[in-house]
Amino acid sequence: MAGYTAESDPDKTSRAIGKELPISPKFSREICTMLRGKKVTVAVRILEEIIDLKRPVPIKRFNTGVAHKKRIGPGRYPQKAAKAILRVVESARNNAEYKGLDAENMKVAVVTTNLGRTMKGSMPRAYGRATQWNQQTANIEVILEELD
Repeated sequence: MAGYTAESDPDKTSRAIGKELPISPKFSREICTMLRGKKVTVAVRILEEIIDLKRPVPIKRFNTGVAHKKRIGPGRYPQKAAKAILRVVESARNNAEYKGLDAENMKVAVVTTNLGRTMKGSMPRAYGRATQWNQQTANIEVILEELD
């Protein structure tokens, strides 16, 4: 089984991982960039605002044709990716509570995303042809660190 990308002290940290989530790796990277280094309560609030369409996520790479949002530039509201990342962050927070750590006094030390497997698919086209219609997946990793 593949491990985590970063080493962490088990006495001060809690971690969680979500494997092969059916979300866009592009949007999950942008959301992870927003959350890195934030307190857990702030990160959860940001994710809930994205889900409620109140806070756009700035798209830094591959943003040709992306509409601009107020005060951030090109951005979107990736709700599906935000819901999946929120589940992983909540899992890491619950793991911290289980270990006896102060779950409200933690920060997001590591939040990364990697490509998962691609689920093959096809879409029927005219004249008996077919086009590939693949579903990408992403692996999300969260490590929370207790603040002093």
